[in-house]
Amino acid sequence: MMNTVIKEDLDAIVNEQSIDWEQLKDSSVLVTGATGLVGSLVVKALAYYNKEKCGNIKILAMVRDMEKANRVLGHEVVNEGVQFVTGDIRNKTEVSHEVDYIIHGASITQSKTMVQYPVETLFTSVDGTRNMLELARKKEIKSMVYISSMEAYGITDPSKKKITEKDLGYIDNLSVRSSYPEGKRVCELTCAAYASEYGVPVKIARLAQTFGAGVPRTENRVFAQFAKSAMDGTDIILHTKGESFGNYCYTADVVRGLLCILTKGENSEAYTLVNEETTMQIKDMAKLVADTLSKGETKVVFDIPEDALKFGYAPDVTMHLSGEKARTLGWEPQYNLDKMYERMTKSWLEEEE
Repeated sequence: MMNTVIKEDLDAIVNEQSIDWEQLKDSSVLVTGATGLVGSLVVKALAYYNKEKCGNIKILAMVRDMEKANRVLGHEVVNEGVQFVTGDIRNKTEVSHEVDYIIHGASITQSKTMVQYPVETLFTSVDGTRNMLELARKKEIKSMVYISSMEAYGITDPSKKKITEKDLGYIDNLSVRSSYPEGKRVCELTCAAYASEYGVPVKIARLAQTFGAGVPRTENRVFAQFAKSAMDGTDIILHTKGESFGNYCYTADVVRGLLCILTKGENSEAYTLVNEETTMQIKDMAKLVADTLSKGETKVVFDIPEDALKFGYAPDVTMHLSGEKARTLGWEPQYNLDKMYERMTKSWLEEEE
């Protein structure tokens, strides 16, 4: 039985007017990172489109771990055009099937891993993306989206009210934590290079922090820790002053945005997927969660260690991302921060039943 919150989201995605679904009908779509949060939801959305709209899309879900793939995707995509392709994006990828579209989302995303294994973090991004672009070139695909991150912006000019796709800031190249954002920048440049030299029709999607229905309760990033603390009636512990601003987007909104960019975006262009209404300081988000989810039982407590670097947190940011460029394609985010938390926690409670 499909989670009702996820089903509502999938219904909205397959009826989304900003996506040119006609392009995708009778095509083949390769999705890397297919067991990750965003990748798995893309696979589910395409499979649901096949089921509800007779899309006849061949969905090639690239995974490393078949046990995890069956756990994350198995029962929801069976008999809906999904074929698993096992492999590691760090290795040259051979796909025997025809490939019309690629959504490349495989990446290391855990902050502690970025600090402990910066070499693997960097080259999983760089080598993996080049391998996907080579595959795209050989297959002469119709369109590709590379999933980048808002961390590619770095530390931006605090005097700018809105940060657009051209407003890149400073990244400390000698900080091992920069293995992730600098890797994303190199990957974006690699996309632009392949588009220029080989004509690969690749677009870039810079994602704000993405959460909502589809996030497992085992998730340990800050947004999920806040929700779990509030649901359990325990205090929310902040290990920083919480003055960094966060920029967010709901899971299904991101999937709609990716498919919109895939079918309508301009080659070699970057688009930021963010709901501008969600931008706020971490400490304010913690208070919002405590107030709305805990019925007053949860307080926000500051416990700042001397060496916060070991937690792998990104540097404090003040940026307010603009989603205007993506909106010119017809995409509009639907859910604010209250609703994002409401739908994520409702989804968790359903999974427990």
